[in-house]
Amino acid sequence: GLIFYDTKVTVMNRVLNATVQRTADHAAPEITLDPLEIVGGEIRSSENSYFCQAARQLGCVPSSQLCVKLASGGDPTYAFNIRFTGEEVHGTSGSFRHFLWQVCKELQSSSLSLLLLCPSSAVNKNKGKYILTPSPITYAEEQLFHFFGQLLGIAIRADVPLPLDLLPSFWKTLVGEPLDPDVDLQEADILTYNYVKKFENINDETELEALCAEIASQHLATESPDCPNKPCCKFTYLTMTGEEVELCPRGRHIPVGWENKDVYAASIRSLRMRELQTPECMTAVRAGLGSIIPLQLLTTLTPLEMELRTCGLPYINLEFLKAHTMYQVGLMETDQHIEFFWSALEMFTQEELCKFIKFACNQERIPFTCPCKDGGPDTAHVPPYPMKIAPPDGAAGT
Repeated sequence: GLIFYDTKVTVMNRVLNATVQRTADHAAPEITLDPLEIVGGEIRSSENSYFCQAARQLGCVPSSQLCVKLASGGDPTYAFNIRFTGEEVHGTSGSFRHFLWQVCKELQSSSLSLLLLCPSSAVNKNKGKYILTPSPITYAEEQLFHFFGQLLGIAIRADVPLPLDLLPSFWKTLVGEPLDPDVDLQEADILTYNYVKKFENINDETELEALCAEIASQHLATESPDCPNKPCCKFTYLTMTGEEVELCPRGRHIPVGWENKDVYAASIRSLRMRELQTPECMTAVRAGLGSIIPLQLLTTLTPLEMELRTCGLPYINLEFLKAHTMYQVGLMETDQHIEFFWSALEMFTQEELCKFIKFACNQERIPFTCPCKDGGPDTAHVPPYPMKIAPPDGAAGT
C-alpha cells in the first residue's frame, strides 16, 4: 500500500518484458476456431465453446511460446494467432480481441461450469458477480482452470482488459491475501451471513426455539427426536452448488441446541470460507497464471490492483479516450462533425459506450492507463490507443 499503482505497473511491465521467452525467429502458435460451432449465440455443448476449442489446441503448445513482450505500437505481438474457419480476417489484432471478449461471455454463462454466480446476486446484492465454482474437480476441469489462469496472464501481456466480473474474494485468494470471514461472506452470500448472525446473536433458549420454528417453516429443519412436535435444526447445510452436506461427522443426527449453536454457526461460516477459497481450483488457476507471468509480481499488488491490471475499469472514461484520439490528415478536433461525434458519445449510457468500444476495437473495456502519459507520440501508445478518426472514404459530399 506504500507504492503508487503507476509505479507498480512500470516495474511489472519491465519484468514482463524481461521474461519474454518467444523470440522473433519463432512463429506465433496458431489456433483455428469454428464460429459455426457457436452459431446463434447458444452453445449447445461446452466442448464447442471457443474456450474449450482453444484449451484443446493450446494444451500441446509449450507455455514459453505464449510469453511475449507487452503489446505496443501499431502491430502488437500477441500470445497466439487465431484463424476463423471460413472467414478471411486481415491482421491478427481484431480476431484476438474478439476471441477474448467471446471467451469471457462464455465463462459467465451457463455453457461452462467453471464460474458460479455468487448466491448474493439472487437477492440483488453484487448482481452479476461470479466466483470459482466450489466443487471437487476432475482432471479435465483442472486443465480448464489451468487454461483460465493462462488467459489471465495472456490478457495482462496483451494489455487487453477482460470483461470479467469476479468478486473481490477471487482476487484476494489469487494474490494470496487472507479472506475476511465477515466482509467476504457478506459479499458472496448475504443470506447465509444473516442466518449465521441470527444464531450468533441469540440470547436465550426461547429465541433459539423460535428461530428453529421459523427455519422449519422454510423446510430446512426436522422435528427433534426427544420431543416429536418440537422443530430443530441438524448439523447439515447446503453448499453453494445446492447439495446438502454434513458439517461434522454424523451431522445429520446431531440436533442444534443451546450448547452447540455457536459451533453450528462457526461450522457454516467455515464451510462458506472454504468454498470461497476453492484451493483445488485456485491452485490450478495460479499454476496457469504462473506459466505466463512470474507469480512473484503478485506480492506487490493489492487484490483491487490485480483486478484493474487484468480487467480494467468496467466503465469508459471519455476524457481519457479524447486525450488518446488521433485525427488523420485533414481533420481537426474543432471540426463541426467531430464536435457532434463527441457530444453524441457524451449522451451515451455506459452500456452504449461499451458497445461503441466493442464496435470500434473489438473489446468492451479499454486500459485506463497508457505509457504515453496523456497523449504522447503514436509509438508510446498501448493498443487499442490511439483511437484514430479518419476522413470518409467516398467522394466529398454533404
